[in-house]
Amino acid sequence: MVRRGLRTFLEVQEDIEVVGEASDGEEGIARAEELRPDVILMDVKMPGTGGIEALRRLRELANPARVLIVTSFTEQRTVVPALRAGAAGYVYKDIDPDALAGAIRSVHAGHVLLQPEVAQALLSQDDQGSPAGRPGALTDREREVLCLIADGRSNREIARALVLSEKTVKTHVSNILMKLDLSDRTQAALWAVRHGIAD
Repeated sequence: MVRRGLRTFLEVQEDIEVVGEASDGEEGIARAEELRPDVILMDVKMPGTGGIEALRRLRELANPARVLIVTSFTEQRTVVPALRAGAAGYVYKDIDPDALAGAIRSVHAGHVLLQPEVAQALLSQDDQGSPAGRPGALTDREREVLCLIADGRSNREIARALVLSEKTVKTHVSNILMKLDLSDRTQAALWAVRHGIAD
């Protein structure tokens, strides 16, 4: 019922095309590989293969889709693994429909999107096990790029803001992730906030 409702709403959006759906994680992985969508809406709890495991496997397959978690699970023990597995965003099922459409567009544009409650849960988590990178390892330009990542900016927007080419921005982002031992932009944004580099 939830899938049907989402599909009905999204199909009336002029700039969003629903290319497929799946009833569980295993089918979701297969459909994602077959259809190669830009954005995948995925729940955490599904029959058989759950959302977090499906997300990990999509990353192992180098599937380029940006994954937006849409779920009713708010616990930190669910949020953190989803983001570590590579989710580009995490919203709750009670999100306003128009806000969900906006979230899809935002994630598609390369932004990291977290509802305020999710961000708060992550920032309040124990720092034990957090990445060991140090702010001092970054150049001034990399710190500027990191601040803009934390602000939710895409590579194109960062390039415009800093008057750089997108290719140069991608290089800076790669260097930041490598130096701080992070796996994706979501972790970089949270790291920046945790270490006082961004508000």
